[in-house]
Amino acid sequence: MTEAPPAAEASPAAWAGRVRRDLAALPKAHLHLHFTGSMAPATVQEMARQHGIRLPASLTDNVGNRYDTGDARGWFRFQRTYDAARACVRGEADMRRIVREAALADGAEGSRWLELQVDPTSYAPFVGGITPALEIVLDEAASVSREPGAAAVGVMVAASRMRHPLEARTLARLAARYAGDGPGAVVAFGLSNDERRGVTEEFAPAFAIARRADLALAPHAGELLGPTAVEETLDAIAPDRLGHGVRAVEDPRVLERVVADEVALEVCPGSNVALGVFDVPEEVPLRRLVEAGATVALGADDPLIFGSRLLAQYEAARDVHGLSDQELARLARMSLLASRAPEAIRAQALADIDSWVGARDEA
Repeated sequence: MTEAPPAAEASPAAWAGRVRRDLAALPKAHLHLHFTGSMAPATVQEMARQHGIRLPASLTDNVGNRYDTGDARGWFRFQRTYDAARACVRGEADMRRIVREAALADGAEGSRWLELQVDPTSYAPFVGGITPALEIVLDEAASVSREPGAAAVGVMVAASRMRHPLEARTLARLAARYAGDGPGAVVAFGLSNDERRGVTEEFAPAFAIARRADLALAPHAGELLGPTAVEETLDAIAPDRLGHGVRAVEDPRVLERVVADEVALEVCPGSNVALGVFDVPEEVPLRRLVEAGATVALGADDPLIFGSRLLAQYEAARDVHGLSDQELARLARMSLLASRAPEAIRAQALADIDSWVGARDEA
């Protein structure tokens, strides 16, 4: 499964004398970022102090650990870390802070549009229910989107494979109620957590509700499980995007179908390695996916847990996979075209990508 980029591209010497444009200035969209996992370590540590919560070392001293999720023990370690972070989010002020900081952090890295993924069920007990929880996120998303330097924020409501499919239908109806096409609206519906749990087909009715509301459909698939899971998801849900989807490369026929069906892949190289999906960054099949014709949008997944934000994914695409600036610009374009960004935001960002490619920055 190891992908070795062409030597002329991958070798550091190959970059000598080339213009290395500022990747933070490259306009892009961020389509795979989880709410709790978007926090900076300092943020969750401060929340823990405020609420008198003791954090595990994985959130204080060893942020960016590796979790080998091929076995139950590795997934348990990851989930325990995530749950510890989520337990620090205890009310409206914390929730608003997360949205605001995510938008500003993304904006600083060139993101013009962010689709922040949230399961309001997790925060409902502290704010009076799933509806108030979602409304808080949407209200702050609309507010911060007006701030200079922030990414504009749409919201993906995500159900969990760990819960009953009927709960997913409830969340889909809630998402449909707040569906829209701009900052502060629900723009997508997802399905997250351990894809080895639950039966994908049983979640199809929830996605049918979301489809009727014209939401983008973006379930996780093809990360912890292989191409069979990707194909099952294509059959059951007919998604617009797949969270991850990288293991489609293991079956050329499935990858061809992903391309033919124009299903975008939200590829998160940093988390793929941290979760043990691939042993080393070089094995992430980014170049193979792009060269096969797949629409790819890079994502950070859970920076709090994995230790790298969106910009680091573009840096890895350049430094590990040997993508040229023109190829990186293509990735950025694909992220915007796969998004639910409003047309005005998308058009301006695409024009600015052209300017970025045409710029002659200092080496």
